[in-house]
Amino acid sequence: MNIHEYQAKGLLKQYGVAVPDGGVAYTPAEAVEVAKTMPGPVWVVKSQIHAGGRGAGRFQEDPDGKGGVRVVKSVDDVHEDAKSMLGATLVTKQTGPEGKEVKRLYIEDGCAIARELYLSLLVDRASSRVTVIASTEGGMEIEEVARDQPDKIVKLAIDPAIGMMGFHARRVAFGLGLQGKQVGAAVKLLLALYKAFTELDASLVEVNPLVVTEDDQVLALDAKMNFDDNALFRHKDVAELRDESEEDPAEHEASKYELNYVKLDGNIGCMVNGAGLAMATMDIIKLYGGDPANFLDVGGGASKERVTAAFKLILSDPNVEGILVNIFGGIMRCDVIAEGVVAAAREVSLHVPLVVRLEGTNVELGKKILAESGLPITAADDLGDAADKIVHAVKEAA
Repeated sequence: MNIHEYQAKGLLKQYGVAVPDGGVAYTPAEAVEVAKTMPGPVWVVKSQIHAGGRGAGRFQEDPDGKGGVRVVKSVDDVHEDAKSMLGATLVTKQTGPEGKEVKRLYIEDGCAIARELYLSLLVDRASSRVTVIASTEGGMEIEEVARDQPDKIVKLAIDPAIGMMGFHARRVAFGLGLQGKQVGAAVKLLLALYKAFTELDASLVEVNPLVVTEDDQVLALDAKMNFDDNALFRHKDVAELRDESEEDPAEHEASKYELNYVKLDGNIGCMVNGAGLAMATMDIIKLYGGDPANFLDVGGGASKERVTAAFKLILSDPNVEGILVNIFGGIMRCDVIAEGVVAAAREVSLHVPLVVRLEGTNVELGKKILAESGLPITAADDLGDAADKIVHAVKEAA
């Protein structure tokens, strides 16, 4: 689950992370009121959407105008920029060409920036540890820095048995070239950031830029936080920060049924049990000349109702011209999948080719249910056969 910048800063501030003063606004009038609570003489008006690159982005309504993060020097300018930004559609590298509507702003007090740095904490799957990634190249995308200037990156994995200690934080601070009072400020921020990360079950905390001010403060000028959905039951206050309007409608619908769904750009819908098998299924569709329309893992113990919901979700995508169901039954029984597929196909009046490959627990019963359904379902013997059949069926129907 993702949250907005202002929400992330609110959480981090509770843990002692230094952030500039600011407040959220939903109207130009509210933006002015928030700005008046801060001394100025500089304010920053920030669009709040679930996407990066807001400052470099452009609004569809004014593609040659200013971006989604604006530095202003008067309360009147706060009002004017808020008026032009709210309700407009911001397009960034991460939103795609369709962009996202700006429904709220974050009005922040300006600060005198001496240096911009990069800092993040994430779960490194290779080491199974929380890892600090830091760089002197703040304001840039870390992927570009890693590609072009890998020597500019500091990476430090934290042993979960001891957690982040002062010497860890000092190592990062020195790696960023901080000196004097800056080191102490950075150590305090890093220890607080790690505490927030672990206690809130975050999967990512990214501060880009982390800034050093002219008076040697170290502040989180931006903040992005992602959370482990599986741990949200422990954090009701965090779960309440969810902004459903920022999520893809299909992916949000999938979450109601505990389905792992990601929409893609292809035309062959996939329903698979298991993330690894789902990725292999998408790969083999590509190998046979097709394009997957989604990643969809129904899980190991899905019910008939969940399978039906998954099938309907796939068909809700207007780009889908065929469906491949690939099930290896272990915990998930093939007959349950078959019942769900038949029920969903009847409910939505199946109008695209459907290829099903079943293997594992109750496979013969599952195949029998499909064969006796009276629906135009094509059975496949193995994964290669399934991919070949669905790709050819889609091409012939085009």
